[in-house]
Amino acid sequence: MKPSKTNIWTPFILLMMMLIPAASMGMAVGDKAPPFNGNSTQGMIQSADFIGKKNVVLALYFAVFTPV
Repeated sequence: MKPSKTNIWTPFILLMMMLIPAASMGMAVGDKAPPFNGNSTQGMIQSADFIGKKNVVLALYFAVFTPV
């Protein structure tokens, strides 16, 4: 029985995921967030509006609008 292409690539992908640290793909706790703009329930907001005035928590919900 001939292995499928998925089976050939799976070990390689798993190995690469283990060798690349997760921290290198994003931000760490305490890092400053890059400037951003976005829609909110109160209209358009900019992160620059809050610098030095308030603490901000940015919650991201991945795959919220994607089909499952």
